[in-house]
Amino acid sequence: MSDYLLTLITFLPLVGSVAVLLLPKGADNAVRWTAAVFTGAALALSTWLYFVGFDDGATGMQFVEQRSWIPAFNIEYFLGVDGISLPLIWLSALIHFVAVFASWGIRKSVKGYFALLLLLEVGVNGVFCALDFFLFYVFWEIMLLPMYFLIGIWGGPRREYAAIKFFLYTLAGSVLMLVAMVALYLMSGNYGDGATFNILTMHELAGQWVADQGTFLGMRFTTWIFWFLFVGFAVKIPVFPFHTWLPDAHVEAPTPISVILAGILLKLGSYGMLRINFPLAPDAFAQAADFLAILGTINIVYGAYVAMGQTDFKRVVAYSSVSHMGYFLLGSAAWTIEGINGASLQLFTHGTSSAMLFLIVGVVYDRAHHRNLNDFGGLAQRMPFYLGLSTIGIFAGLGLPGMSGFISEALTLLGAYQVYPVLVIISTLGILMTAAFLLYALQRVFLGPLPEKYSGFQDINGREAFCMIPFAALCILVGVLPSLVLDKMALAIEALQNDLAPFFQAVAG
Repeated sequence: MSDYLLTLITFLPLVGSVAVLLLPKGADNAVRWTAAVFTGAALALSTWLYFVGFDDGATGMQFVEQRSWIPAFNIEYFLGVDGISLPLIWLSALIHFVAVFASWGIRKSVKGYFALLLLLEVGVNGVFCALDFFLFYVFWEIMLLPMYFLIGIWGGPRREYAAIKFFLYTLAGSVLMLVAMVALYLMSGNYGDGATFNILTMHELAGQWVADQGTFLGMRFTTWIFWFLFVGFAVKIPVFPFHTWLPDAHVEAPTPISVILAGILLKLGSYGMLRINFPLAPDAFAQAADFLAILGTINIVYGAYVAMGQTDFKRVVAYSSVSHMGYFLLGSAAWTIEGINGASLQLFTHGTSSAMLFLIVGVVYDRAHHRNLNDFGGLAQRMPFYLGLSTIGIFAGLGLPGMSGFISEALTLLGAYQVYPVLVIISTLGILMTAAFLLYALQRVFLGPLPEKYSGFQDINGREAFCMIPFAALCILVGVLPSLVLDKMALAIEALQNDLAPFFQAVAG
């Protein structure tokens, strides 16, 4: 099984999507359970990979699958996993599995919804496994279509606007990525055994084309490549000022799709930077690091500041994601071992806490049919179990010590302080504002007198608890034992940091 494990993890949801479409019309429960079985199978395989199959002490890629796909252009079906991608593969499988149960209440076009949800998982898992740039791009584009329809058909009142905005922003970034991919392919043909889309081979060639490159319109080749790739990935993170699609998409998307979007889709851009953008243009990355650190600080402070002014519970959480993803940029720009570890861990910890926060919003929205924070209050009296789980999610989101978010943010700031002490001090404003708006949301929803119209609310049911408890457990477990994730990433991050360190030293020197 290990010879094709990553293929199974990637394509089992596709088999499930086809199976869903073949079910008879009206068999809604069969559709739901079929989706649960196939996402559950992918989760089971990912769990075995994470806790049993993966060797923490081995360097390089593991569970590699490499076969010729389009020989005329040296395109390969090339999959592999290392410490950077492993936690994200497992997180993707978990989030999609939970999203199936969070979608149990979907009544409109059930077959179409779950088929698209399963297809979305294929794209996400494929991006994290692909080691051929062409294959990576195919999986990247696969995600675009199901997300567009999941927002545009099953979303809120302004769903068409939000879906089109998401599509156009992402497509614009994809076009820049495509140009960079073709340029890298052609450049690789000047070295070695001919042109290739192999990402690992490109890593090895990067030092050569940094040394040999000329200029085009006054800029070096790697500078063009870096910025084309950066914008393409920055749109997905999203980095200021490319962030405006995110709040609209979150507000209009169904709750389970918001869970997927915040929990794992925002991590695709960050992963792309670590896997492709930074290593393939290392000199340009080192030269642009100061600017990236400033962008990260803007994300942290601006996202938190705007979140403070929101009254829509979902929009608050959406802007908190803009703020939290800024830590990735700040830690990566510093390129210290602590900063990269913190930035990479932030992808995992934010994935768990943000997914839980959107589930928290979904629970109260299903009952009240609105998300206006000014119209809630006193729900702790009727929903104590919901209060307990919500407190865990909110405290993890604001980075309380003992919670997972604290570890990733502390490591990021510790690593960034060695290079950007002033920016780290400014970033602490974002930490204070994050605590303010999340605690304010907690107060407005749960404390104070209970309005009469909410007196009939029931506490969360078993299905809702089933969706939230895994994320609550991870928020606590990773906060207490961060080595569960950090040990998996350690060797891959150390190797990446060492490969690019000379370019940072050259800029500093």
